[in-house]
Amino acid sequence: MKKIFLGLLVLVSSVYANYNQDERSAKAEDGWKLVWSDEFDYTGLPDTTKWKYDVGGHGWGNNELQYYTESREENACVKDGNLVIEARKENYKDKNYTSARLLSKEGWTYGKFEIRARLPQGRGTWPAIWMLPDEWNLGSGGWPDNGEIDIMEHVGYRPNYIHGSVHCKAYYWRIGTQKTDTLYIPGVMDEFHTYALEWNEDSLSIFADGEKYLTFINEKDGWEKWPFFKDFHYVLNIAVGGDWGGVEGVDDSIWPQKMEIDYIRVYKKE
Repeated sequence: MKKIFLGLLVLVSSVYANYNQDERSAKAEDGWKLVWSDEFDYTGLPDTTKWKYDVGGHGWGNNELQYYTESREENACVKDGNLVIEARKENYKDKNYTSARLLSKEGWTYGKFEIRARLPQGRGTWPAIWMLPDEWNLGSGGWPDNGEIDIMEHVGYRPNYIHGSVHCKAYYWRIGTQKTDTLYIPGVMDEFHTYALEWNEDSLSIFADGEKYLTFINEKDGWEKWPFFKDFHYVLNIAVGGDWGGVEGVDDSIWPQKMEIDYIRVYKKE
C-alpha cells in the first residue's frame, strides 16, 4: 500500500510539473518570455532576494485596522508550494490584527503579470494583488500622481466579485473618477484562480481566468492621465477593515484568514 501511495504521489507531482511547463511553453508560443517568477517551491519565510516588507499600523491611507509585520512566519510564509499571507486577530503593537504586505524587490515597465491565488473570506477581509511605482517622481511626489494598478481586489462582504482598477492624478477613487470594473467568479475563496495584467505603452488590460474585463487606454495627454511609463513592482497583502473592506464592519469570528498564492510571474514580449 505504501508503494502504491508513493507511486501516486510521484505521478501527481509529475503531472503538475508538466502542467506548469506546458503552461509556460504556451506563453512562449504567444510571444511572451518568462523573465521573473516565484514558484514557491521552498519552505520558510519568503525569498529575501525577491521580497521585502511594508511595515506598520498607521492605517495605510485607508483607515485599515491591521499591523503589517516583517519576517514573521505567522503572517507570511511559504509552505506546501504556496505563499501564505495570513491575517490574524491578535494584540500586536497597539493593534488588534496583524497581517503582511509584501513588495517585490524588482520592478518592470510593460509586460504580462500573472498570479494564481486563492482568497480569504469573511466580512472585513480585503486582499489585494496590485502594483506601485518604484520611483515617486511625478507631480506631488505621492499618490495618486504616480499611479496604481490593481490587478485583483476583493472585499469579503461582497464575495466572489473581483475588482480591477487603475488610479492616477486624473482618475482615482477619492474623486470618483477611477477606471474600474468588476467580474463575478464563483469560488474565488475555495479554489485557485488566475489574475493577470497585460501592459504596454498604449494600454493596460486586466484579466481573471483569461477573461479581459477592464482596459485602460493611454490617451497620450500627459502624465496626469498616464504615469505608467516607468517601473512598477508587485504588492501582495490582506488588509483588515478600512474605508472599503470595512464598509459593513469586521466579523471577529472568522480569523485567521489566508490568501494563498501558487505562483507569481512576469513575462516580456520577445
